[in-house]
Amino acid sequence: MRTVLVLGGTSEARELAAQLTGFRLISSLAGRVADPKLPEGEVRIGGFGGVEGLVAYLEAEHVDAVVDATHPFADRITANALAATTATGTPFLVLRRPGWPPEDDWQYVDTVAEAAELVAGRRAFITTGRQELAAFTSGVARTVDPPDPPNPRLDLVLDRGPYTVDGELELMREHRVEVLVTKDSGGPMTAAKLTAARHLGIPVVVVRRPPPPEAPLVETVAEAVDWLTRGSGAG
Repeated sequence: MRTVLVLGGTSEARELAAQLTGFRLISSLAGRVADPKLPEGEVRIGGFGGVEGLVAYLEAEHVDAVVDATHPFADRITANALAATTATGTPFLVLRRPGWPPEDDWQYVDTVAEAAELVAGRRAFITTGRQELAAFTSGVARTVDPPDPPNPRLDLVLDRGPYTVDGELELMREHRVEVLVTKDSGGPMTAAKLTAARHLGIPVVVVRRPPPPEAPLVETVAEAVDWLTRGSGAG
């Protein structure tokens, strides 16, 4: 039986684990969320120890193909996976959901720090994750787990998607939100905030994605399954 390593705790990674049959599939999660949603089948949690550690893991587990289904902003593990699979000659596929179609009142920036500078002085609804909140001075941040270190200047909402438009409208009104800050994560699970912002006439600041790696790239789970089963990967 061929062995496929799937990187990522995304909904696409879980869907791939549920759909892919006829392989030994290992799902690898980074372990940054305290209570992650686990995919079906074999799961490992935690880092590999850089490129060398991932190379050793691929060899020890006799991995025949790697699918990177991590979050579009998890560029470090993507770079490490590309380097490790290149070193071992392991077929490598990147599964990335498409970004959200841009709208006229969206302003794009390259980093979360730039976003924080742009919205300074306004009540922001910050949905960029818990790791880069220190630069923000006002508003409400939503994260799955509490940020470390905390930012006492921000109200904190702990919640996990998917979200509803009605819920996002209520949150934005309750916290008197003046601007939404988000990463271009794409997908339906967190898109309700964009609909709510449009309804309320609230501008949106979007952090651009890092550039994709020089590797085969697909946007859907069906394409990833096809890549694997047709023999482009581990078939």
